[in-house]
Amino acid sequence: ALVEALRLSAPPNRPNDGMYSQWQVLPAIIPSWTSQCAGQAMTPAQFEADPTTARSVVACIIRRELDIELTDSGNNEMIAVRRTACWWMTGKPSGCNSGATADYVQRVLGFYQQHRSTNL
Repeated sequence: ALVEALRLSAPPNRPNDGMYSQWQVLPAIIPSWTSQCAGQAMTPAQFEADPTTARSVVACIIRRELDIELTDSGNNEMIAVRRTACWWMTGKPSGCNSGATADYVQRVLGFYQQHRSTNL
């Protein structure tokens, strides 16, 4: 549910915006994440061209981060989702309390809750 919420909350792809896939992943992290989660490093272009692997890699990374945030929040799912969404946007799990980052986290949380309620 969170992987889909992040996809739905991502800004639309714009040509030459420097981000890759429907999840708007920064190019510098793609080789590391694909190596960790897909077994081999991919270039940003390969990642962009393979939506199935992109989803799988994003799910792997989000699962890792969500597990960390569940532990840190005492298994409070909504706090963990908010903190993971903040991490996805900023690289840090906290500090998304105002402005565009707060709006983004709230959008992710809304899509997450929607997806969870329709897929129980």
